[in-house]
Amino acid sequence: MISLAGRDILHSWQKFVLTGMGLGLLIGVTLTMAGVYRGMVDDAKALLSNSGADVWVVQKDTQGPYAEPSTIKDDVVRSLLGMPGVMRAANVTYFTLQVSHGGHDKRAMVVGMEPGQPGEPSHLVAGRYLTRSHYEAIADVKTGFTIGDRIGIRRHEYTVVGLTQRMVSSGGDPMVFIAIKDAQDAQFLKDNDAILNDRVRTAANTAINRPGVPGVLEAVQATQTNSHNVNAVLIQVEGASTSEQVAQSIRRWKHLEAFTREGMEEILVVKLIATSAKQIGMFLVILAIVSAAIVAFIIYTMTLGKIREIAVLKLIGTRNSTIAWMILQQALGLGLIGFVVGKVAATFWAPVFPKFVLLEQGDAVTGFIVTLLICALASTLAIRAALAVDPGEAIS
Repeated sequence: MISLAGRDILHSWQKFVLTGMGLGLLIGVTLTMAGVYRGMVDDAKALLSNSGADVWVVQKDTQGPYAEPSTIKDDVVRSLLGMPGVMRAANVTYFTLQVSHGGHDKRAMVVGMEPGQPGEPSHLVAGRYLTRSHYEAIADVKTGFTIGDRIGIRRHEYTVVGLTQRMVSSGGDPMVFIAIKDAQDAQFLKDNDAILNDRVRTAANTAINRPGVPGVLEAVQATQTNSHNVNAVLIQVEGASTSEQVAQSIRRWKHLEAFTREGMEEILVVKLIATSAKQIGMFLVILAIVSAAIVAFIIYTMTLGKIREIAVLKLIGTRNSTIAWMILQQALGLGLIGFVVGKVAATFWAPVFPKFVLLEQGDAVTGFIVTLLICALASTLAIRAALAVDPGEAIS
């Protein structure tokens, strides 16, 4: 019956191949959706790995700095450096905005970091690290920037002096690294007009600008033009200490929130992208149902087209199991063609996607097994129709 199934496929091979290609595109989309989810998880883990931190110290009762806003004072790092188990600690800021270049805007996550400290890119693919405290930047290659480009971040321009790779936020936005002081001004400092208006309001406040008390107004106005806030402090622990021990000590004595690598990974993977994961899962279910419907319709149509041939087979004594196996082979062959087309298509169009698509071999194997199962289940409708054929139709 293998040759019979093969001959039947060859008899209408155009329809069979075109259907396999259409099914393959659906399978390719399914594999890509799974790759998008894998890419989101990998982006989150890459963000944590690239920070070089063992412990993230953020504002109390928050889950910052990636999942929600967090603001702490930049002098907190000094007290953290004196704690047992802390080897290195550095301030860092994260904020996402539109970076301008050549009249166009590019969405990026701007990272304010201290050169040579946790938070700095671990490697460069071109250029050098920051050597000045102002107006230099390191950009991920995904931004499209090149060495020497002038980019605008808020009201200042920065020169790109280095390029890194695979430095992205949890949302897939490429990163741009600048010095911590520049980042504090860009994130927390108001524009000049707002500062001027605040100075006027402060001067009009009699509780601050009291007659006969000089210096108070000037001191308050000075605080309005200087920012001493950061989003987090990144800590690297000593070899003999564990991240959880250091984090517990910070929570107890510093009245701050501290997360280890495991805790921050849970926030990013389990909580931050949970809704996206459910949405992708729904798409996968819908695509599986559509694929099953297509296979069922095509196999059923092909079966109805050869009712007389099936009746002849029954008339000459062919067993029902043999006829069922013939139809099942056609369905599995359709699934095999579809999976090959889908895998090739997903491999070719995945690099074109704006977000990172990670195609894992395990997902491909699972997809292949699920495809064959769907095709087998979809063939049951055609098998039932074939088994219900009356052998008398062969001579009617």
